[in-house]
Amino acid sequence: MQAFSRRFRSWQWAAALATVCGALLLQGCDNERVATTEEDLTTEAQVYAKWGQPENIWEGQNGERILEYNRQPQGTTNYQITIGPDGKVVALRQVLNRDNFDRVKPGMMMEEVRRMLGKPARIVPYALKKETVYTWRYREGHNRSSVFEVTFDPDLTVIRTEHREDPEDMTNPDNKP
Repeated sequence: MQAFSRRFRSWQWAAALATVCGALLLQGCDNERVATTEEDLTTEAQVYAKWGQPENIWEGQNGERILEYNRQPQGTTNYQITIGPDGKVVALRQVLNRDNFDRVKPGMMMEEVRRMLGKPARIVPYALKKETVYTWRYREGHNRSSVFEVTFDPDLTVIRTEHREDPEDMTNPDNKP
């Protein structure tokens, strides 16, 4: 049994290392994409060529289109690229940040939250409590990742929000097997 436990722990470490390496590789690619996506110069076709197919496309104001590039569940960023009516980039934003989290208030609908923050890392329904929790992973001012959780009622209306350390972050010594 002890040998199985050691092998299982080794497997967990290998999986965690692969996840971290994959996230770092994706982050490196994103840094290059962000640096080469310029407002008022980069066209929508160039965005698709650099970033690929978006997770979602939202209709914005005045004929703008908002392209959502999700890095969840293992990443800690979600990007939104706004394309103006002229077909050029108007804005590129990383939307998982305190300013946006602070805008999420009880009474908001899930669709508003989803549009503001992008696709969550996970969605967990709690049938007995009649609640559903959406979780986004993010980094803020330190190297450890955190999670932002939004709890919805059965009508998918925000009940409450919470910030906490990411229990899956293997850089946190408390989370190591």
